[in-house]
Formats: sequence, structure tokens, C-alpha cells
Amino acid sequence: MNAVEVNGRCYRPPAGRAAVVCLDGCDPAYLDDAFERKLVPRLAELAESGTYARGTSQLPSFTNPNNLSIVTGVPPAVHGLPGNHYLSSDGTEVQLVDPAFLRSPSIHACFAAAGIPVLCVTTKDKLRRLLAAGGVPCVSAEYAERQSLDGLERVADVVTRQKPGIYDWDCSHYALELGLALAERLGTQLLYVSLTDFVQHSDPPGGELSDRYLVLLDELVGAYLDAGWRVALVADHGMNPKPQVSYLADALDAAGVEARVVLPITDPYVVHHASLGSACWVHVPDRALRTARDVLTDQPGVEEVLERADAAAELCLPADRIGDLVVLADARTALGGRRREHDLSALRGTLRSHGGRHEQAVPILLSERRDAEGATNADIHALLLGLAA
Repeated sequence: MNAVEVNGRCYRPPAGRAAVVCLDGCDPAYLDDAFERKLVPRLAELAESGTYARGTSQLPSFTNPNNLSIVTGVPPAVHGLPGNHYLSSDGTEVQLVDPAFLRSPSIHACFAAAGIPVLCVTTKDKLRRLLAAGGVPCVSAEYAERQSLDGLERVADVVTRQKPGIYDWDCSHYALELGLALAERLGTQLLYVSLTDFVQHSDPPGGELSDRYLVLLDELVGAYLDAGWRVALVADHGMNPKPQVSYLADALDAAGVEARVVLPITDPYVVHHASLGSACWVHVPDRALRTARDVLTDQPGVEEVLERADAAAELCLPADRIGDLVVLADARTALGGRRREHDLSALRGTLRSHGGRHEQAVPILLSERRDAEGATNADIHALLLGLAA
């Protein structure tokens, strides 16, 4: 069949079955360490016979904007989601989970409209409605026992083992098992599976939990390859330890600046990060803009403070869904609102998080030989499927 045009790009239809996997939070350091210790033979096989490259994520390096860039092939300025969370025009903070927020269709929706069987499986249910936009069949591992598809009353029944909880180390692997079983049942030709980063928030490369995660991931990627799938793996963002937290709302309060700090990492999974990431929006009246910028620039760990228009242009963000100021932190600093608003006791271990430039490095791993130099995670479907001239 002819190529399918999506958001200005013409994608070739899958030659056989093709799967893209988002390795949520998988900094390249995890794979580099695993390759060096010969921990993941099937992934090493991919790297040797296919493509292994270092790409970049979108900014902020958070889950929702990057998953949507992966499935639409465009930056947040085009698809409309700059974070997991934003301040709406009526002054309420809103989770960006409703498909109505999307401003461009997904690759899967356009392929489905062209008659190609597609499927999306997400570990975190927060992404399910977004990935399902445009009539894409989509289920989540988190609530698989409550969801139905293709005559299955409970999609969880296609996997023989018990469904793990969202904070279990192997919940991502369950999503991969669910994807493989459902794709076989549905005759899927283009599959997307999005994992969760609980392990990466909890354990560094080389840690015991991380090793268990990667060994089972390797086995499941091998299962896809053995079943004849062409595969592409990419991350939505990297991960860094954050021993320092800079509470920006407290600093602005102390300086007498009227402002509202919005943390776009905010989502229901506070055990991952306690709503502390390395990027945030600050909403401030025009009269206080310069003062607020000076106060923020002086905070420990703050690396950049950009005004709205500059941030929209430089970071490819939708200007109407970010703050008057956009703040980015260094590699070892997370940004918070007021100290009293963050419950760090919910964390399992020390804070590891993401959101800034220092978590933009992502692995790109393909079963095909491709030139991935300069690629972002928004290019992963183009790399796997190929673009029509």
C-alpha cells in the first residue's frame, strides 16, 4: 500500500510486524553498563546487527510530552503537550490526560485509518486515553483486569501470570507480555508499548533491582524477535540522582514576589518522584517578571530561566501551555514549589528524577541498520518504518 502521511511525514507501511517500545526513564547508562557486563545478550545482538545510538528527548524531559512525540513524530509545540500537568486559563491545575488536549494525530491513528491493524499498550494508565485518540485500540497494564478488547472481557486473561502492581519491578514486563499476546490475537502490524520508570527512579545502573529489570527485559525483547517482530527501543527521558531540591515558591515568597509555581512532572505516581523534577513553569504578573527572573536565577541548582516566547521557540513548546517563565535545573537538582507541599517520605529510596537538559540523552536501539545521527525520540517510527521520498 501507499505511504501514510502523518504530521508532514510520509511513513512506509510496516514490512511484516513492527513494534516500538518506550523504555521509560532508561538512561543510556543502564544499557551501556549492561552491555559491558554482558547482562543482556539479545539487546547486544540488536546493537551489533542493527543500530545502537544515543538520541535526545524533547524538553522538558517528562513522560507525557515525550510519549506523545514518539507516537506523533513531532515536538510538543505541534502535538500540544508540554508536560504531564499545566495551569489552565481558568487558574486550575490540570493533568494532561484528555485526548482533547492533543493538537495532532498519532502515527497509529493514521495507520489505523488506512486499514493497518495497530495496537498500543501502556503500563501507566495515565497515557491510555491519549494513546487511544483517533480510534486506536489501547489498554494499560495497570488496569488490565478492568479493561476489555476484541471480545475479551478482561484483557489480563491473555497473560498467564498474575498481574503485578504499578509499583512492582516487573510491571513493565507485564505490559510487554500483554502487547505480544494481544498483538497475536488481533493480527497487529504496528504495535507501541510504553513502559514505566519505577525501577529507574529507584535504582541506578548496576543496582540489583535494575539488573533484574534488564535481564527480564532482554528475555522479552528476545521473545519479540523470535516471533518475527522488527523492533525499535527508545526512551522518553533519562534519569539522574537529585540530592538537591530547590523550592522555588518558597524563594519567591521570601522575596515578596507574587507568583505561582507549577510543576509539570506532576502525575498520580508520587512514589516515583514526589512531584519533583528538573523543569517547571512560573506564572507571574508582568510587573514582577524581571524581579521573579532575578530571584529564580539566583537559586541553587537553577541553570536557565527563560521567558515564555524564548522558551516556546528554543524548546519547541506550545506557548499557551507553559509559564511566563520556564526554569531548568542542573543535573543534580530537582525543582519544587513549597517544601511543605512535597512528601518525600513517599519515595522508595533517594530521589532520582528527570525533566531538564541533563536527562535528554536517550538510547535508540533498532533491529534494522539505520543512520540515527542527530535523531530524537520523535524520529523512532521513521527510523523503524522508513520514510517515503
